[in-house]
Amino acid sequence: MVPWDKLREECGVFAIVSHPDAARMTYLGLYALQHRGQESAGIATLDGRKLRLHKDMGHVADVFDEERLEKLPGSSAIGHVRYSTAGSSELTNAQPIVIDSWRGPVALAHNGNLINASQIRRELERDGAIFHSTSDSEVILHLLSRSKRRTLVDAFIEALRIVRGAFSLVVLTADYLMVARDAHGFRPLCLGRVDGRYVIASETCALDLLDAEYVREVDPGEVLIIDEDMVESRFPLPKEKPAYCIFEHVYFSRPDSFVFGRTVDTSRHHMGIRLAREHPVEADVVVPVPDSGVSAAIGYARESGIPLEFGLIRNHYVGRTFIEPRQSIRNFGVKVKLNPVREILAGKRVILVDDSIVRGTTSKKIVHIIRGAGAKEIHLRISSPPIVGPCYYGIDTPTKRELIASSKTVEETRRFIGADSLGYLSLEALLESVGDTGCYCSACFTDRYPTDVAHEEMQKELFGKRLEDILAPSS
Repeated sequence: MVPWDKLREECGVFAIVSHPDAARMTYLGLYALQHRGQESAGIATLDGRKLRLHKDMGHVADVFDEERLEKLPGSSAIGHVRYSTAGSSELTNAQPIVIDSWRGPVALAHNGNLINASQIRRELERDGAIFHSTSDSEVILHLLSRSKRRTLVDAFIEALRIVRGAFSLVVLTADYLMVARDAHGFRPLCLGRVDGRYVIASETCALDLLDAEYVREVDPGEVLIIDEDMVESRFPLPKEKPAYCIFEHVYFSRPDSFVFGRTVDTSRHHMGIRLAREHPVEADVVVPVPDSGVSAAIGYARESGIPLEFGLIRNHYVGRTFIEPRQSIRNFGVKVKLNPVREILAGKRVILVDDSIVRGTTSKKIVHIIRGAGAKEIHLRISSPPIVGPCYYGIDTPTKRELIASSKTVEETRRFIGADSLGYLSLEALLESVGDTGCYCSACFTDRYPTDVAHEEMQKELFGKRLEDILAPSS
């Protein structure tokens, strides 16, 4: 099966403190965040002073049922849905990660990617550490456990000062929940309240499902210590310029979520409006590539006056894998997920709206399917600029040489895909669409990164001193 040609969701985290139905509330929160990761799901609960855990490969509804939730007693919980960005796709890398340290039991769930994790891991292994996964997230727990700081909170903060990159973290201990967001704020994280108890989630759509009140975003560089009725806020990390991932608005987040101070659907609608202004074309119908192209297609149709029709129908029940027939069927992988409506497409000049082009292979197959349904012309419109650089902050991105826009012009890409015309939204228009105040990371469109990264190597800076020096208590 050919992989679906999209940038892949990173992960989603959820946490709730001192709630009588913590496991089920976390289950529902993860259900709302399923779009952020479909490979594995897990929940850890605090039962007295003991952590209980269940995690497995698959969707939330497959991993958890009534019987499994009954085996997760406790009034506080954290949860995680995962798509692997660092570490292979296997159960040992599923989260939350739970350890019994000398400080007590600790469970961690992480959304993001640590760009210096490889160096930290090598240094820890030289000092005798044994890792149980290939996930970058595990290094945080090793640093926390080995810290000589007096309190668990201080050890946690020390670990955060050592790692670099993107992290939105929830860490459950026997006494409280610790929450952290990296100083750039790459990935979203929000604070809410339900039934008088505090909730943490990657997106507000998880709060909506629980009828929880949205309180605020967790600020970049902020650490929260939460117990039953108290939230303590600290800002222990060096201040950095915010670099919110713009792709949260382009593709990753659900359109009904409120992310980085703005509703995602509003941003995508404006992307479509500006796309219609920048790349108008005479046509009969505007057709979105479901589901992420829908909001932009609505904006394009309204601005252009060309009617919107759902000429592609998505099968929402496709699992992580499916079995192909022995006899090859052309474009089988795409056909399983998308099917054309011939009555809408036949004989029409079609404006096809999608959120992005990565390798270009899926776009090529979709154009072929629509043309096979009888479309007279196909004008592909993309509600983001060309992707020319990989992401190192929690998104599974192909290498630079696999990104079609890094080596081909727009015209060369158009010919490869087989469309009659191709138009990308400009970066200026995209930034206007998300209400930019200079706080977004757009490195995938510019190849200019807010932190030092080694292209194609993922890592650059090596530690200049031993861990015993790094972890020594300050005087």
